[in-house]
Amino acid sequence: MKTKIVLLGPPGSGKGTQGERLSQEFGFVKLSTGDMLREAVRNGTPLGLKAKEYMDSGGLVPNDIIINLMKEKITSLGDGASVIFDGFPRTVEQANALGEQIDIDLALNLDVDDAELLNRLTRRRSCPKCNAVYHLDFNPPKKSGICDKCGAELYHRDDDKEETVRNRLKVYRSNTMPLIEYYEKKRKLKTVQGIGNIDEIFEEVKKAVL
Repeated sequence: MKTKIVLLGPPGSGKGTQGERLSQEFGFVKLSTGDMLREAVRNGTPLGLKAKEYMDSGGLVPNDIIINLMKEKITSLGDGASVIFDGFPRTVEQANALGEQIDIDLALNLDVDDAELLNRLTRRRSCPKCNAVYHLDFNPPKKSGICDKCGAELYHRDDDKEETVRNRLKVYRSNTMPLIEYYEKKRKLKTVQGIGNIDEIFEEVKKAVL
């Protein structure tokens, strides 16, 4: 089984959902730069305050901030951990920096078209306390506007609003797509279509991992 996995795919492609499923079933540690950055923003750390400016506009957070966060996490886990990277690397420079820290077994690319992504992201709602994510159509909370897990009031993240989503997708296509070619050249890339039933997608994901 692959134990060091990079999840690729545009915002809203289901990387977080599929990464969570892999974590639950096989014991992977899921490292999400988004979660780590939002935690840093909530805590008002120097890195968090710097990152917030970029996140609110839909731009990429600078490499040095992301790479330093990831280096700390990787070091704390030790050599034997099974790890999934969700949202990192986003550039070839980050991929090279990651490769210096850890040997990646698989780059799993979830492929979804922009029209579907726009619907998914603009209808998404998030919990400010526990980071749970809901969708008004596909995965609504049991009580409107309230997190099932911790009871906090859900909110519409600035980076899930339409104008920002369009910018995020544009940034992804220009800056992150080269990673697909990068890992393809290393013969570590597998692509799974990220549209349809979540369970069916997960079955394809498992085939790529096992």
